[in-house]
Parts: sequence; C-alpha cells; structure tokens
Amino acid sequence: MNWESRYSVAHHENVKLERQLILQNLIRERQTAMQIAWTREFLKYFGTFSGLAAVVLTTGAIKRKNPALLMPILPLSFVFSYHYDMGYGTLLQRIKGEAENILDTQSTLLELPKGPLTLEDLEKIRTSQSNFIIEK
Repeated sequence: MNWESRYSVAHHENVKLERQLILQNLIRERQTAMQIAWTREFLKYFGTFSGLAAVVLTTGAIKRKNPALLMPILPLSFVFSYHYDMGYGTLLQRIKGEAENILDTQSTLLELPKGPLTLEDLEKIRTSQSNFIIEK
C-alpha cells in the first residue's frame, strides 16, 4: 500500500470519526433541550398546583387559626424553586461547572470498581452466560 492510499484511508477514518463526534454532540444537545423543555412544562403544572395549594392552606390556617397547616408550603416551594432554577435559572451551568471541577481535580471518583472493563472480562461474562443458558 503506497503512502497516498494510506493517507486516503486515514483521512477517511478521520472524517468518519469527526462525523460520529458531531452526531453524538447533536444527540446530546437535543436530549438536553428536551430535558429543559420538560422541566419548563412541568413547572407550569406544578406552579399552578403549588399556588392553589398555598392559597387553600393559607385560607385554612387563617380560618382554623392553625399555623401548622402552612407546613406543606415549605417543601412545595423547594421543589418549585429547584424546577424553576433548572428550567430558567443557572442550575445547568452550575452542574456543568461542578462536573468540570470533578473531571479536573477529583478524577479518581470516576474510576469503576475493579477498573475498566476489558475484552477479556467481557469474554468471561459471555462464556459464563452461554454456559448458563446451555445448562438450562
């Protein structure tokens, strides 16, 4: 094989790899957009529920002179705040920043138990599973 054909094969492989990376990034971006859109849609319904619950609980607390009826408003407000931050705030940027920090300074947390899987490990698992199926 001459150097021109080797270059052509290498170039083709690089283009193929680049396309795969672009596709993976596009898929990830679409999944993230769907997650944000879902959160925003959820927020509309949950916000309505929380607002209605706050009005009803406040009215009940005033009428019955029982401030304990206001307690459910606290966890509802935390859930609402979280989803608002996820849909419209900076939560995703903060999560991304923390993930980058973990990758940069705490990479040992990312190690798999017993190390990364190897082809040898997969072959052992496959063999043991095929033996299990044969024995049945």
